[in-house]
Amino acid sequence: MIPKIALITGGSRGLGKNMALRLAEAGKDIIITYNTNKEDALEVVKTIEDMGRKAVALKLDVNIISSLDSFLASVSEVLNENWNTTTFDYLVNNAGVGATIAYSDATEEDFDRLLNIHFKSVYFLSQKALPLLNDGGSIVNISSGTTRFCNPGYSIYASMKGAVETFTRYLAKEVGPRGITANIIAPGPIETDFNNAAIRSNSQLKERLSTMTALGRVGEANDIGGIVAFLCSKDGHWINGQRIEASGGISL
Repeated sequence: MIPKIALITGGSRGLGKNMALRLAEAGKDIIITYNTNKEDALEVVKTIEDMGRKAVALKLDVNIISSLDSFLASVSEVLNENWNTTTFDYLVNNAGVGATIAYSDATEEDFDRLLNIHFKSVYFLSQKALPLLNDGGSIVNISSGTTRFCNPGYSIYASMKGAVETFTRYLAKEVGPRGITANIIAPGPIETDFNNAAIRSNSQLKERLSTMTALGRVGEANDIGGIVAFLCSKDGHWINGQRIEASGGISL
């Protein structure tokens, strides 16, 4: 019996790494992508293999939209070589970068880069992956709490995430006839190395953000990975087309 397989973009560190590990804990095999952190990605692969699951790491730069076709050709190759199949079950569009850019300083180059990484790649990777995605599978996109509450410097980033939130609802409607679900998770402040470890490296910022949440702390990667694993399970399959904010109750 072929195991369930998840493809997670940006799975070498932070949230993506935790998503990969939590899905592996739930009995899924994993394909992760990395851009520059090959060694970190291979460490994630080894950890998953030590758990008794199969895993593969592939390079992908989501800023280069023209590379998506060749990337998916590589996905097809590893599916055949490692699992003797042509399809997978779950797509998690997680890859991203942080960018704190004041609106008055934003350039068209900044805009286009974040457009490619946070919206255009999600839109077209999901579209191009559909022939490889099994009926009854799931797509999980990642947004941000900053689509609901404003953080100065995030006007481009949050706008792209807002676009993905709208897209996710349309996606759920259009792939629903195949039994595929599509949801989007919006994390609040998370203590990882994202955006140059902005929270981890600034104790005052961390304290201020902690006081804004009902639970009195900032999030950790493990707070998000389990939600992805749930959405990629039978128990989570009736949730569809939803924005799920996972922020500990920030700015209520």
